[in-house]
Parts: sequence; C-alpha cells; structure tokens
Amino acid sequence: MTTPGLVGTAHVIADGAEAIATARRLSAEFAAGAAERDADRVLPRAELDRLSASGLLGITVPAEHGGADVSTEVLAEVFRLLAAGDPNIAQIPQSHIVYVNVLRQQGTPEQREFLFAEVLAGKRFGNAQSEAGTKHVQDYRTRLTPAPGGGDGDGADGGFVLSGTKHYSTGALFAHWIPVLARGVEDRLHVAYVPADAPGVEVVDDWDGMGQRVTASGTVHLSDVPVPASRVVPHHLTFTGPQLHGAIAQLLHAAIDVGIAGGALAEAVEFVRTKSRPWFESGYETAAEDPLLIQRFGELAIELRAAEALLAEAGRQIDLARSDLTDDTAAAASIAVATAKAYADRVAVELSSAVFEVSGTRSALNRLNLHRHWRNARTHTLHDPVRWKVQHIGRYVLNGTHPPRHGLL
Repeated sequence: MTTPGLVGTAHVIADGAEAIATARRLSAEFAAGAAERDADRVLPRAELDRLSASGLLGITVPAEHGGADVSTEVLAEVFRLLAAGDPNIAQIPQSHIVYVNVLRQQGTPEQREFLFAEVLAGKRFGNAQSEAGTKHVQDYRTRLTPAPGGGDGDGADGGFVLSGTKHYSTGALFAHWIPVLARGVEDRLHVAYVPADAPGVEVVDDWDGMGQRVTASGTVHLSDVPVPASRVVPHHLTFTGPQLHGAIAQLLHAAIDVGIAGGALAEAVEFVRTKSRPWFESGYETAAEDPLLIQRFGELAIELRAAEALLAEAGRQIDLARSDLTDDTAAAASIAVATAKAYADRVAVELSSAVFEVSGTRSALNRLNLHRHWRNARTHTLHDPVRWKVQHIGRYVLNGTHPPRHGLL
C-alpha cells in the first residue's frame, strides 16, 4: 500500500450553494476521464486529491468546528452530481461522510476537535467495516481488546489492540484515517479511528468487481494494531435511541444510484444526437427526430426525475428529523430514504441498460465502454437488498410499524 500524501490545507466551503456549485464543477471534470479510468483500471488518486482540496469532504463538519454543516438535502445533491460524473469517485467518500457522522453523534469533545480539524484540512476517512465468511452482514469478528497492562480492562489507561480482516473496504486504499468497526468489551460495537500507516495495517488492492472498478474496494488486514483509547468511539450507543445514522448512509447510496442513472441518460442523449443513424422506416434524417425514440427518452426522463424527486424528499425528511428527533420522525426519515433507495435501484439498472436500447448496435462496441454505466449500476445496487426495504415500507404503511434501528436503513 502507498499511503496518501498530505493534501495540505483544503478550501473550506461556506454553505450549501457553494457545495453544489463545487460538486457540479468537479462532476464535469471527473466525467471527462471516467471511461478511460474504468477501461484501464486507473485508480483516481489525483482526482481524490482534487476532491479533498475542494473542501467537499468537510461540508458536514458542524459549524462550531468550522464546517459548513450543510443540510442533508444538499449533501445528497452533492453525491448525486459527483456520481453522474464518475460513480467510482462518488462511492469512495461515502464512508467518509458516514464516519464524520459517527463522530458527531458519539465522539468526545476532544475527539471531535482533533478529527474534524483533520477533515477540514482535507484528510480522508476510509472504512474497514464489512467482513466475509461470517453468518450475516452484521456479524463482526474483528476485535478491539485492551492492550496488555491496560489498567482496569476498558483500555482507558493502556489503549487497545485491534485484530481482524475486513473486505469491501471502499476508500481505505486512499485514506489517511481508516475507521474500523470492531467488537470490544462485552461484545459492544465500537469504531476505532486508525491512521492508514499505523503498524499492523495492510490495505490490499484486490477488488475484482465487474463494476465500480476503480473504487479499490479491497481488503484490510489488521494485525495487533495499537489504538489509543482517545481514538475509539462507542458506536453501539448510536442505536439505543432514535437515530439517523442508517438513513444518512443509505441516502448517499441512493444518491449514487440516481447519479449513475443521470450519467447514463446524458451519455445516451449525446450518443443519439451525434452518432446514431435513423431507422430507415422512420422517414427522418436524424435519429433524434424519430418519434419512437423521442417517446422512449421521455419515459426515461420521467423515471429519472421521479428518482431525483424522491432523493430530495428523503433528504428533507432527514433534515426535519434532525431538527426534532423522535422515534416517529426518525422512522419517517428512514422510510423516506428506503423509498428513494428502492426506486433508485431499479431506475439505475433500467436507464443504464436503456443506453443500448436507444443507441443501437454500435453502442455495444467495447471500445466505447458505454457498458460501464450498467456494470456500475448493477454492482453498486448490490450493496444491500431493496426487497427488505420494501418490506419495512409495507409494514410501516399498513401497520404503523417503525423500522428497526441499524445502519442499513
């Protein structure tokens, strides 16, 4: 692993309007090389340094710590825009935002002061969360144990030792800090914020997915990694009351799916306007005049607009819940996000497939790499099954059952 160099002092974004304008500019820049990076599997290190320098990674830092603390609706739009340009780059900082949120909720004042300053300086959080070969997705075997001679057994005096193996660790290869999800004393869930170059940390670039190819979502090996108590956050406390942790995490995934759909449709429009031939029976000079193609593009545009509207509404529901967090408002926000995610999942796959339907045989040429949109959509939408989101939506609508408190809803 090559540890990322320091990116210097990043720009500090002032508000939501600047965040969206910055995301729109970077999206256009990142889109220019997205097909080539995917085809040749060129990891986006330079692009991520530009993302860090832009200040977008610090937009959820609370105002009292110098951040813009943008609304969740703005945050979702930022990720949607980035994903429309290159969904690989948009997925990499998804965990970064999630673990900034963990600090907001459960970090001590000292932890927040230090790590938020790191974020505002452009440092990136990765993630070491998922594990393979366990019973289910929330069965974690990675352990955070008190270091030998650690006093009363809670690590407060001598710190901790962290051991385990993590898979699908998106962002870890590019990170300055790797938040690690681990079981601690009494099997409770904690997050340890570990420097990427800490002794005992090995990040392996072994991601071999058909899509999202340059997210470098590989493996992290943790072998007796020393962790001071000051870098450990009690994540289990997040789920003891009303919470928006899962809703925010899932909203960002939905935003990436909607962005993939938008990017695919935009490329289909450009292809049909500039490269497609009209079908001979249409009687028109250009493919863009074909009434059947016009009809299909209209249908696809409606689906995309609906997905964008559901995404924005989910963000607004989270913002409403943030201002008055109760079991009821948290449930309403989670259901709104589940709705947006379930719809976006289908739309991303359909629109990325429809690129070929509307563009014709030439669009299947491998050198054009238009299939990256479908591969990205199909891969990213596997993150968690929407069938369970639909179940929770149905239970909520029919019986008023609040969704469970966990990080995937």
